[in-house]
Amino acid sequence: MQAKRRRQTVFLEALETLTGFKIYYGHYLSEKVECRNCGRVWNSHEEKMTDVNMATEILTDAFENKFDTALLISADSDLVPTIRALKRLFSEKQIVVFFPPGRFSAQRKNVADRQFSIGRRTLEKSQFPNQIKKADGHVLERPKQWR
Repeated sequence: MQAKRRRQTVFLEALETLTGFKIYYGHYLSEKVECRNCGRVWNSHEEKMTDVNMATEILTDAFENKFDTALLISADSDLVPTIRALKRLFSEKQIVVFFPPGRFSAQRKNVADRQFSIGRRTLEKSQFPNQIKKADGHVLERPKQWR
């Protein structure tokens, strides 16, 4: 888990080097889960607030007229109500959904103006370089597992 957390931290630090890019953080809740069959107990982590943050920012940006077309890269159908509200309140705004490789949501496809599937080659071409130099001079290394 520690290695996974470190890779995530490096990725978030790399994102922070992008101009005009802002991260809206959610948080994780930890809870104990017990297997009904064997009684084994383990810690599970559940991500909270990401969908709410995305919905809030999409609608805020629409009200502030910051976009004509919004791009959503996800197959999660939790944002379908947000897209419906956006289309009802701002019929001139476009929503284009990009589905990650191997993912799809019929609900999201049905409410979006257009949809595309992102291929693995496109993702490979969109990777950060192996090294990124931050403004403070610190060099971030892309984990070997991501090369």
